[in-house]
Amino acid sequence: MTATTSSAPCVAPYRVAVAGASGRMGRMLIEALRASDDCVLSGALDIPDSPAIGTDATAFLGHTSGVTITSDLRAGLANADVLIDFTRPEGTLAHLQVCAELGVKAVIGTTGFTPAQKTEITALAQRTALVMAPNMSVGVNVTLKLLEMAAKALSTGYDIEIIEAHHRHKVDAPSGTALKMGEVIADALGRDLKECAVYGREGVTGERDPSTIGFATVRGGDIVGDHTVLFAGTGERIEITHKSSSRATYAQGSLRAVRFLHAQKTGMFDMFDVLGLN
Repeated sequence: MTATTSSAPCVAPYRVAVAGASGRMGRMLIEALRASDDCVLSGALDIPDSPAIGTDATAFLGHTSGVTITSDLRAGLANADVLIDFTRPEGTLAHLQVCAELGVKAVIGTTGFTPAQKTEITALAQRTALVMAPNMSVGVNVTLKLLEMAAKALSTGYDIEIIEAHHRHKVDAPSGTALKMGEVIADALGRDLKECAVYGREGVTGERDPSTIGFATVRGGDIVGDHTVLFAGTGERIEITHKSSSRATYAQGSLRAVRFLHAQKTGMFDMFDVLGLN
């Protein structure tokens, strides 16, 4: 008898470039890629005046990857299937223009886009596949689904307040995640967040309008990201909270988005699509 062996076909790893490679989130993404079985770092990008330009992308981990951090966008994307971008709106838009030209897909964790910038990104999704979400954490996106359910069940008799806290370095407020929570709740209630959101209270504000959704923002220290939605009724209140203790959750969610994009050619997607929550 002749013994035979068989094995599953080898799947090539997903080649991933990281924007903002020397930043806090960039380094977390690079560390997650190094630990991944099916994703590999293929490019590392940073701004021209970054002191990390010209260094190995995994030097901070005490390893050599052979991937050099560069400010040359085309060079950084040359070997990439997907770009992961957690930078600033203007930079992300410039990156996406080149991604669309080169056929590179993208996972966008950047927040703070204007409506006009979001329209521009939607147009670019006709040329390549994009996953865009204000928060890549799997837990946060499950929380968003829970908020949708809660808002529908608590549609009358409950005041809704969203409280978020982040580190002192965050430049936009409220956070993109808090705004997404507000959008999910408003949509579930048949409201327009632009018309019902209240972003600050000071002085004699008068009695609370029950149709509004309030936002409160805290900035300080090294808080990674805390979000609480309060449904306050008469005699009871319900709080739905998500707390991040590490950016690793954002990195792992981003890699799930990379895997999802493998089967997509063009289009705009979010983490609900990635997680099958739609």
